[in-house]
Amino acid sequence: MGLVMTQNDWNRGRIALAVYAALLFAFLYLPVLVLVVYSCNGQGVGGFPPHNFTLRWYSLLFQDDAIWRSVGNSIVVALASVLIGLALGIPAALALDRASFPGKRAFRRLVLLPLVLPGIITGLSLLMLFREADVKLSLATVILGHGTALISVATTEVYASLQRLERVQEEASLDLGANYWQTFWRITFPHMRLSIIAAALLIFTLSIDEIAVSFFLIGRENTLPLEIWGRLRRGITPEINAISTIIFVFSLLTILAWYRLRIRGKGETEPFQAAEPLP
Repeated sequence: MGLVMTQNDWNRGRIALAVYAALLFAFLYLPVLVLVVYSCNGQGVGGFPPHNFTLRWYSLLFQDDAIWRSVGNSIVVALASVLIGLALGIPAALALDRASFPGKRAFRRLVLLPLVLPGIITGLSLLMLFREADVKLSLATVILGHGTALISVATTEVYASLQRLERVQEEASLDLGANYWQTFWRITFPHMRLSIIAAALLIFTLSIDEIAVSFFLIGRENTLPLEIWGRLRRGITPEINAISTIIFVFSLLTILAWYRLRIRGKGETEPFQAAEPLP
């Protein structure tokens, strides 16, 4: 005998799902909300409920030279990581999509390994490599570490866009007299452009927030996450709440921009059937 759900059963199910979703979002984002609220609390990190709304902690934050030096270092590392990730990830995606070579199946899976490996493994292995090569730890080693860990982000993003490209467009370009380079710049690259921008945004955001690889490869200069971590060992201060709030807002806006670009890229290729994604 089949089960028949009444309207009341549907309503109870919807209410239960709504309550579950609310509890899930509260579990995920309530701590972030508390951090944001206490960044404007006049009593600092103590006292509940918060009161005496103030922006004094943000004012003190902008006078903290050590914090802003670390912010500058993080931006430099993130921008360099974007360049490394795109410079190596785009050719890798093109090779996976267009070329046939021995070991391609294994390469398709190994290219995701830096994303799967814990950051502590990547950082420790690179530290051992640099020590054996007698390379002094500095921001340059952090850049190499971030770039190594995030190449796969660019590869997967660009590979996915190439899989959505209808090859008949390239074939038509070649049939009409364009050579391979003209076809690439006029047909293939415009199709890849949004995915490249999305990959750059994602790499930048992940690099700004990365701490495990940076911890093993940092020299004398701190990145922002390591600066915050070092200060947290002496206790939470209102300035830490303030800079954490700024990081959260920046990361949220960057991820939203990345998501919008991905949706836009999929929308532009909606009439075409997407191929199997990179496993």
